[in-house]
Amino acid sequence: MSALPAPAELTVRPLAPADTPAVLELLTASLAGGPTGTRSAEFFDWKHRLNPFGASPGLLAETVEGRPAGVRLFLRWEWLDAAGGRTVRAVRPVDTATHPDFRGRGVFRRLTLDLLQQVAGDAELVFNTPNGNSLPGYLRMGWRDLGRLPVAIRPARPAAFARGARAALARRPAARPAGPVACPLPTAADWFAGQPADEGGQLAELLRERAAADAADPRPGTHRTPAFLRWRYGDAPGLDYRVLTTHRGGELTGLAFGRPRRRGPLTEFTLADVLVRPGDRASAAALLREAARSGCDHVATHLSPGTEAAGAALSSGYLTAPRTGMTLVARTPTGPLPAGFTLGSWRFGLGDLEVF
Repeated sequence: MSALPAPAELTVRPLAPADTPAVLELLTASLAGGPTGTRSAEFFDWKHRLNPFGASPGLLAETVEGRPAGVRLFLRWEWLDAAGGRTVRAVRPVDTATHPDFRGRGVFRRLTLDLLQQVAGDAELVFNTPNGNSLPGYLRMGWRDLGRLPVAIRPARPAAFARGARAALARRPAARPAGPVACPLPTAADWFAGQPADEGGQLAELLRERAAADAADPRPGTHRTPAFLRWRYGDAPGLDYRVLTTHRGGELTGLAFGRPRRRGPLTEFTLADVLVRPGDRASAAALLREAARSGCDHVATHLSPGTEAAGAALSSGYLTAPRTGMTLVARTPTGPLPAGFTLGSWRFGLGDLEVF
């Protein structure tokens, strides 16, 4: 399948559904339990097989005896270039693991380059947010470091937030209760249960208005459809997404999705998505304020510059936190990014990056 050199005893083949138990065991050993705390087959299927943008291509390296040595998957993604009137297909490298017995033998590089070759015909962009350990490897394989996507913070319980922040900075252990975070906001799953399953309804109309307005913005954004939002927030197993909505005259003017979770000694409401009608900064501000009433110590989000939510952030109590955020890297499947491609070339929300 590949002309790239690799240990003679290893073969590389496409990932099959029957490989899921072994892959989950390998991912758990290498990357722990992931965002839900446990790597379940249900979560794996949601992420890689039920994605409305398409099933994830994946490769497995194994010994002649069938022992897994490494795994690599690319999550499919779509960006809507409303200004150009087209959809940009992309992939993002995720869920990569090499068995300890095979580390340092080129397995990661081989699987990555093989998958790039495989998706070259149907993807224009490859992007992801590696950690500090894996970043150098990506840069050596042609990814470009585009910079850090900043995180905005809004303390909701100032005293608790200050205590937790001090403990985190001092790396002091802090007692925290076990179990889920109590949150009064309705679940996204329940909210979607009351929405039309097709492209009708107020949510679809809000998204159509949003896309029409975004045609004046040269930056592509994630291709949000009712089916995508239902999959991303309503169907995500074990992530407890909640929904916030605003209405005017009985019409849906905005909605947001986020999830309560524990972050060290703090509880955080990770505000993933904010969608409002074009120009409706008042609805954006209302959603940002409502997120602070989630029962958590603070809200964390990334608000793309130029959006209604970004314009309402400061007056709603949100400040950019120093030395925070995720490093974004990208390339094309066949080589470097075109000249002029920068972090500001795209509209990112936190929901485009967290969890995956």
